[in-house]
Amino acid sequence: MPNAVVLQIESPAPSIQVETWLRGEPLTSFEPGKVYIVEFWRTSCGPCVDAMPHLMQLQEKHRESGLEIVGVAAYEDAPTTDEARSKLDAWLTEKFSNLNFRMAFDSTGEMDKLWMEPSFSFWIPTSFVVDRDGHIAFIGQPTKLDEVLPKVLNGSWRASDKAKAADRERIAKGETKAREQALTKPINDTFRAAVEAEDWKTARSAIEEGIALMPDNLRFRQFQLTLLLHKMRDMQAGLPVMRQFVRDAINRNSENWMIVALDELFSPNFDHSHFPSAERLAMGKELSEHILALNPPQSDQCKFLPYPAIARYYHESGNKDRAIELIELTLKSLDGPEPIAHDLKQYLLPELLQALANYKDEKVCYGDLCAAPRNDSSQKVQAAAKEEPKEGR
Repeated sequence: MPNAVVLQIESPAPSIQVETWLRGEPLTSFEPGKVYIVEFWRTSCGPCVDAMPHLMQLQEKHRESGLEIVGVAAYEDAPTTDEARSKLDAWLTEKFSNLNFRMAFDSTGEMDKLWMEPSFSFWIPTSFVVDRDGHIAFIGQPTKLDEVLPKVLNGSWRASDKAKAADRERIAKGETKAREQALTKPINDTFRAAVEAEDWKTARSAIEEGIALMPDNLRFRQFQLTLLLHKMRDMQAGLPVMRQFVRDAINRNSENWMIVALDELFSPNFDHSHFPSAERLAMGKELSEHILALNPPQSDQCKFLPYPAIARYYHESGNKDRAIELIELTLKSLDGPEPIAHDLKQYLLPELLQALANYKDEKVCYGDLCAAPRNDSSQKVQAAAKEEPKEGR
């Protein structure tokens, strides 16, 4: 962390350093007596986009109480700043033509340095609430604003034990993440450069250094598996690592780790012809049964994300009906009692439909979207993250 001062509750709010205002009048300073929400987001972040209508409702509801919302569009992907600004302006016109709060475009990254970095904020969307005296009252996810904002507006939040405890926990997690990033950055840099050069020996050395430092780092463990099994195709070294990873995933009772294991074993991104078939299917069976025990299909709160990975195992093991059932359950859950983010749904649908068409060996449709069966070993089936890291920009 380059900033020595940690931005937290009671800190004076940083300044607003923005060159481009896409919506509303420019804001140069915080007016005493008003409460501000400064919201960092980007157009490709599903949870960020989903939070926008809620922010608009909050602005309308609390305007008379002195609330002002400031959106900060950060980390937009485009070849040039001008293209990013034009793309963002067009996106806002199409999606939120009735936007009722200011929208800034952080083209220089200055707002990131002033607000996100010193507050240990690694993910977007992130909301900063500035109290009536210009001090920080809250830093966190916009989903918490319904609870926090009324208390900030009536002046009871900042001094509460709950606010202070939540901020201490947030900072502790942020400091841990910052230390981890400092340790892993040189390893990640070496690994990425080696992979680009297809220097698998150096890549393996870097990733093993990372695992020695942080044996519980899932990304390092996953990279090691992909490298040994699919890049180097070294089954003598890779199979014992795969077996250990499966044991660790099950012992942890971690759905995320088990899905990673299933992806390494059954993802159509990879060629598995060099794997011992019986052992691969045995590992797939054990992993799938454990995930389904954690997340049974008959559960009222079943989650959809693990099912496509399990379906690939069942399809390869010859249980086509079970594979079809799991994909259909996943499709049904997209419109369930707790519907998922629109952008995430649009991201998942094509691959889910393609898998269902392949398993059924017939054309299938979901609304206007259809897929025909195909045999494509390069078909990509990806799992989406629930929370988007800002460092992924």
